[in-house]
Amino acid sequence: MEPLSADEIRRSLVNSTKSQAKAMALPSRFTELPWESLDFLGWRDAKAPNRGYLVVRRDAGVTGIAVSTQASGKARRFAGLCDLCNTAHHVSDVALFAARRAGSAGREGNTVGMYICADLACSLYIRGLRELDVPQGETATPEVRADRLATRLESFVQRVLA
Repeated sequence: MEPLSADEIRRSLVNSTKSQAKAMALPSRFTELPWESLDFLGWRDAKAPNRGYLVVRRDAGVTGIAVSTQASGKARRFAGLCDLCNTAHHVSDVALFAARRAGSAGREGNTVGMYICADLACSLYIRGLRELDVPQGETATPEVRADRLATRLESFVQRVLA
C-alpha cells in the first residue's frame, strides 16, 4: 500500500462526520508503519478501544470506514476465523465489527458487520509478519491470500457504500 497522510485518512472516512474524523486517533507509530506490507490500513483507536478504522486504496481513490465492536469476553479455547483474511485465531482474537452504512442509510441506523482479526492486522498475518497462536490450515501463498483479502475487503466496502 502506498503511504497516506493523516489528512488523506481523515478525508477518506465515508461513514463519519467531520468532527468524528477530526477526533480520530491515528495508529500508534503512524510515521513508522510498514506500508509496503499492508493491503489496507487497519487499527483500533487508542482513545476508544471499541472503535477501529479500515482504510483502503481503491480505483475510485482512498476509502476509509469507521467500525465498532463490543469488548470481547474471556478468552476461550475455541478458534474463530477472520472473514477478511481467513486466518484462524483464538475466538477472543476475532471480533464482530459493525460499520454504519454511508449516507442516509447510515443516518437511519443501518449497519453491516463482519468478523475480523481483533487487532485489524490481517495483512501482517497473511504474510507471516505477526505470530499466530492457532495452527493454520491455509496452504495458499501470501500473494494468493492477499488477492482474496482484497476481494473480500472490496465486498465489505461496497456493502458500506450501498
